[in-house]
Amino acid sequence: MLDVDRYAHGFVLAGGRSSRMGTDKALTSFNGVPLIQSALQILAAAGLLTRIAGSRSPLNHFAEEIHDTFHESGPLGGVHAALSVSPSEWNVFLPVDMPLMPSSLLSCLLQRAVLTGAPVSLCKLNGQLQPFPVVLNRKVLPIIERRLQANQTACHTAWKSIPAALHSTLDSVAVEHLIQCGQCAHPLGLPPIFWFQNANTPAELAWLHQMSSSLRPILK
Repeated sequence: MLDVDRYAHGFVLAGGRSSRMGTDKALTSFNGVPLIQSALQILAAAGLLTRIAGSRSPLNHFAEEIHDTFHESGPLGGVHAALSVSPSEWNVFLPVDMPLMPSSLLSCLLQRAVLTGAPVSLCKLNGQLQPFPVVLNRKVLPIIERRLQANQTACHTAWKSIPAALHSTLDSVAVEHLIQCGQCAHPLGLPPIFWFQNANTPAELAWLHQMSSSLRPILK
């Protein structure tokens, strides 16, 4: 078990405009609890101290909030805000709208980041890099700040460019390999294609709810 006080914090990115959801996404219910609470629980189950980054609505009754100083900068602005205050070398970021992400995958990704020392650690699914969840070393903060100042807000582009700026490499791990090795699994037995699905609209949220409620929980 990692010493989380020293090594890692977890942050829920909750700064989206929720335009397609039609209401504040963070407070939208999933399986009887707000999405923000669900995301915090996923991070906490991975053994992480949790905070909320970049929120648009008051959410401090769920966890401590870190406000984004770069307005209209999307998730990357929330990442910047989190890294600006994080005392930890390693930081795990999960969007508020990925309610089917298993905590075991976050644990695997963090452990790998600590082992490799890579400044950016991501998952691959079907050979494709997934922009979230992501584990970032705190030393990437100045590079992210420069990108935001240049109005370069795309996370997937940032993750690919940051390692080169640090004379390092991006690290990625195939989710399929982790599953085959028994290192992670979904508590409902859902295949990984569902883990990375975002709930951007009421229809998408209802579909994810149907997927999760149609299966009986199994042991991890």
